[in-house]
Amino acid sequence: MGKNFDGTGVFGPAFVTADALPPGCKGLDLTTRLNGEVVQHAPIAAMVVDVETLVSLLSEVFTLSPGDVIVTGTPSGISMSRKPPLWMKPGDVSEVEISSLGILRTPIT
Repeated sequence: MGKNFDGTGVFGPAFVTADALPPGCKGLDLTTRLNGEVVQHAPIAAMVVDVETLVSLLSEVFTLSPGDVIVTGTPSGISMSRKPPLWMKPGDVSEVEISSLGILRTPIT
């Protein structure tokens, strides 16, 4: 609820199935750029809860079905955690890249 509102929560540029990824997404990196400047960069393996454990824990309380999407948080480096804080504004362009998967480019309105 804290990060997704109507008209937000974009996905893409493509979806891949789990069998197209390394087990547990190990070896993949996440990079976020705001207007071309890197504001986040971290290996997915550095998540507080690794992907395999996350799926296992969630499957204990939710029925996971093919096509379900699990949304997690992101690495530090944005919003109020920066000094001074960094907030997106209309006209900005956010790019989120996962190595070898692609870049999701989102204009901020």
